[in-house]
Amino acid sequence: MTTVGLEIGDRGENGVPDRVGVLGGGRMGAGIAHAFLLAGAHVALVERNEAEAEAARDRVLRAVAASITRGATGETHADLSDRLQVGWDFAAFADRELVVEAVPEVWAIKVDALQQVEAELSPDAALASNTSSISIDDLAAELERPARFLGLHFFNPVPASRLVELVAGSDTSPELIADAQAWVSALGKTPITVSDAPGFASSRLGVALGLEAIRMLEDGVASAEDIDAAMMLGYKHPVGPLKLTDLVGLDVRLGIAEYLHSQLGARFEPPALLRRLVAEGKLGRKSGQGFYTWPTD
Repeated sequence: MTTVGLEIGDRGENGVPDRVGVLGGGRMGAGIAHAFLLAGAHVALVERNEAEAEAARDRVLRAVAASITRGATGETHADLSDRLQVGWDFAAFADRELVVEAVPEVWAIKVDALQQVEAELSPDAALASNTSSISIDDLAAELERPARFLGLHFFNPVPASRLVELVAGSDTSPELIADAQAWVSALGKTPITVSDAPGFASSRLGVALGLEAIRMLEDGVASAEDIDAAMMLGYKHPVGPLKLTDLVGLDVRLGIAEYLHSQLGARFEPPALLRRLVAEGKLGRKSGQGFYTWPTD
């Protein structure tokens, strides 16, 4: 376990739990960890192995440095990094009040990860999934304490996004939902609360628009740039559906579309173009190529 100066307090002073865990240190997990750090929490971030943990640590600390440069926090780099613990052992979650799972959007991976985290948590700790489409009730059925489980769907990029979608399962306690609404507000974001349904509210609408944009590109209706411009200039969207798909990741969007297709029918069937680009490794910004060409890190 690589530890960067964890110091435990009794309770966060800014409305978030004092001790927060995040499982998965990719773009989303690192963004979630960064958000809770800036809100005053001590964060334990767990990845699969030492190399992945070090990469996740670098992502979080780069985001921390950017926040300091922007004046988004009055704390120093040392203040924030001292509250960050990074490693690859699930035992780091044993003292956490809240753990947010942010692993790939694959059923088997989600279930295995959530079960391993829950086994480490105290009975009154909260467990959340960052899933963007998988049923919270279906995931809860695989857990021992469904009343302490909910969806906390953050949006990419986490630092810039103002929205978090709270998904209440059938067994999620009302007290946990109320607490989660307060936590999200303390992060400086706006919570919306939805009942469990395929794709919830945001993914169901967003994916429907994105898939239709891909079909239009596939059919030669217009270029990617012009399709995106139509939505940005005509409907005031801040980013077009094809560029957004690149930002989310074509593989992530394909996984969500396949799940929604299985649950809601033909209108969510993934276009052949999306399948082909994913098969070719053209995953959007993270690979350098999707519907657009992106600079690589």
